[in-house]
Amino acid sequence: MILLSGFEPFGGDAANPSWVAATLARDILRAEGHDVEALELPCVFGEAATALLEAVDRLNPALVVSLGLAGGRDRISLERVAINCDDARIPDNAGRRPVDEEVVPGGPAAYFSTLPIKAALRGLQIAGIRAEVSQTAGTYVCNHVFYALMHALALRPQTRGGFVHVPYDGSGLPLGRAVPAMPAGTMAEGIAVVVRTALVTDTDLTLSAGAIH
Repeated sequence: MILLSGFEPFGGDAANPSWVAATLARDILRAEGHDVEALELPCVFGEAATALLEAVDRLNPALVVSLGLAGGRDRISLERVAINCDDARIPDNAGRRPVDEEVVPGGPAAYFSTLPIKAALRGLQIAGIRAEVSQTAGTYVCNHVFYALMHALALRPQTRGGFVHVPYDGSGLPLGRAVPAMPAGTMAEGIAVVVRTALVTDTDLTLSAGAIH
C-alpha cells in the first residue's frame, strides 16, 4: 500500500497543485498495478497532521509520500529534513498562526526523510524532470505535516516516508501573477518516479546534492 497526500488550496489560491499532482500520480501508479490511495489534507496546523496519521494507522502503508506547494520554486523539491518548529508567516485556513511553537512538544529537533532522495533525484534527472534536494521544508503546514509524519514513522520502521514540494502548475493564479510553474502531468510523473524508486531502493545513492546557502 502506498499513501500519497496533498493539500487543499490556501493563501487565496483557487487550487493547490500538490493535490492535483497527488491524484494524477495515484492514477498513473494504479494503472501500473500498485495499490495507492490519495488523501487531501486541510491546510491547518494540527488538523493536517491528525488526518494524515489517522490514514497511516488505517491503511498501514509501506510508503508515504506527502506533497505540498512551494510557490516560487521551479522544480520538484525532495525534502531532506523536517524541523520541530511551527512559525507561520501567514495564518492557516483556520486562522491559526503559531509562532516558534514545537510541532511535537519535547520531540527531537529534526528528522530526516527515509525516502531514497538521492536515488529519486537521479531518476528524475534521467526522466528529464527538473528536480532538486531541498534542505528546508519551511516552517508552515508542510513542514508541520512532514515532521509529524516522521515522528510517527520513527515507531513504524516498516513504513518509509517523506515530503516533496511541487511548484505551481500555472492554473488557478490571479491574472498578472507570474510565477515559475510546471505542468501538473509532469509533476505527477515525477511523483511516480519517486515512488517507483523508493519501492526498489533499499540503500540510497551517494551523490552531491547539497547547498552552499
